[in-house]
Amino acid sequence: MMPLTDMTGLTGNAFALAVLLMPLAAARVTGRTVLLYVVVCMALALAPFDGLSVAGYLRGWLGDLSIAAHMLLALAVQQRMSRGEAPVAGRNGLLVLIALAAFSFYPFALGIGLFDPYRLGFGNFGLLAGLFALALLASHKRKTAIALWLALAVLAWAIGWYESGNLWDYLLDPWVSIYAIGALLRRGVIRVVERVRRN
Repeated sequence: MMPLTDMTGLTGNAFALAVLLMPLAAARVTGRTVLLYVVVCMALALAPFDGLSVAGYLRGWLGDLSIAAHMLLALAVQQRMSRGEAPVAGRNGLLVLIALAAFSFYPFALGIGLFDPYRLGFGNFGLLAGLFALALLASHKRKTAIALWLALAVLAWAIGWYESGNLWDYLLDPWVSIYAIGALLRRGVIRVVERVRRN
C-alpha cells in the first residue's frame, strides 16, 4: 500500500494541476460543476501513465506543495464557484503574510547571516507559540484564511502529513512564495498605472 506521505503529496499536486487548468474550462463551468471538474481532472492526473501518473511527474518537479499553496488553490476554486462576482475573503491578507514570511525566511535559510530559521521548524517551542498567537490574532480580526493556514499547517506537521519533518515545509514553499510576491507586485503596478491615468 502507498504510504500516506506519497498519497498526500500526489493528491496535492493533482489538485494544483486541476486548479491551474481551470481557466481552460468552459465559461459555463461555474457553481457546483467546478467541483466535478476538479475531481475529474484530479482523477485523470492520478491515473498511471507509462508507469507514473502526471501528478507523480509534477511532484518530482515541484515537490510537496505547502498548506499555503493549497489554501490559495482552494480560494481560487471558491472564486470560480461564485463566478468571480465577489472578492475572495482573506486572500489579500494571506498573500501579504506569505510574502512577508518568504522575505523573512528564505534569505536567512539560504545562508545570509549566521541565523538559520529552518532549524526552528523541527519543533521549536518559540516558533509554535508565535504561530499560535498569530493564529489567535487572525481569528480575532476575522482573517479566517490566515488562521486556517496556520492551524492546518501545524496540524499537518504534527501528524506527519508530508515526508518532511520541518514545519516550514508545511507553511511555505518556493512556488507559493514567488506567486504571492508576484501577485502583490502586479497589484501594485496596476494601482500605479490607474493613478497615473486618472491624473
